[in-house]
Formats: sequence, C-alpha cells, structure tokens
Amino acid sequence: MKVENGHNVKVHYKGTFTDGTEFDNSRTRGETLNFEVGTPGLIKGFNNAVVGMAAGETKTIKLAADEAYGQPDPEALQRIPKARFDNDFVFEVGGMVGGNSPRGPVRAIIREIHENAVVLDFNHPLAGKDLIFELEVVSVQGDELAQTTDWNTKMKKAELLEIARNQGLGVNTRSTKKEIIAALQA
Repeated sequence: MKVENGHNVKVHYKGTFTDGTEFDNSRTRGETLNFEVGTPGLIKGFNNAVVGMAAGETKTIKLAADEAYGQPDPEALQRIPKARFDNDFVFEVGGMVGGNSPRGPVRAIIREIHENAVVLDFNHPLAGKDLIFELEVVSVQGDELAQTTDWNTKMKKAELLEIARNQGLGVNTRSTKKEIIAALQA
C-alpha cells in the first residue's frame, strides 16, 4: 500500500547536515517516528517525502531550510534580565535554557552574555539549515481499516478515526475518541 494523506505511518530516519554530521537518528533512539501523514506538526518536506512510499521502501531527501525549519527569525532573539534566572545558574554562550511560557514549554540558546542580561535565541536549533534525511517506511496503516466497518470501543482512537472518515462521517484528528464513537453509533 502506498502512503497517502490520512495514513498512520511508522518511519525510521537518519538526519544529517550537508557536511554529513548526524543530528538525529531514530534507530539510535530505538523507536520509529509515528505520525498521521498530512497533519500539522511535522516539517512539510519530511511529510511530503513519505507520500507515495510503501512499507519497506527507503529514500534519501535533501530539504532546503525553507522546506524544513525555515529561516531564523531575528525577532526570536530576546534580551532577558539575568535576574529572571536562579542565582546559581551558570551562563554559557551556546548553552540551552528551558522554561515555561503561557503557551507551554520553551527552549532557547544563549547567544550573548551581558552584565545584567542575556540574549536568548528562541528559533528552532535547525532553523536556517539545509537537511538530509534517509527515510525508511516501516509500516503504513490506512487501507486495511478502510475496508472494514467492524469496530469496537476498545480500538485505538486513530483506528476509529480512520473507519469513521472512510464512512464519510464528519470527524477529524481534533475529535475525541468519545465523539468518534458517537458518530459511528449514529
């Protein structure tokens, strides 16, 4: 089965910079990247690359920075008073800091250290970089669920969602499992 938008896939990948330096590897971590193809949250170039692939197929792709994490945003550099950090915090250029914002957890890199403040870079660490990915589609889930109308409440949300979608029901990834079951029962 060929990967299409809406399919759930498991992918192994190795990410490198154009000089060959590896920055990420799912095999090293011992787990695949699992995602629904076509949904937000994954870099577009990576998502688009798996469309049309089949389980067991491999390919290597090169993504320009604009297809990956985009270009660095100068407005993502912010001057933060040192007083906002713990007294024992060790400031180091290139060091990573983490915290919480009203929108959730944030990470930044210390770019400059001044007497009373630091300049933090909130851009994604891979912004502005061209990336190479070696991809292997491990499994594709989608069509086998499209063929069935049999379901039960013990199935995973993703399985129920796929069955409901294939029946033309108005559900999506934001629907709760309870809402999907209600749509299937109607």
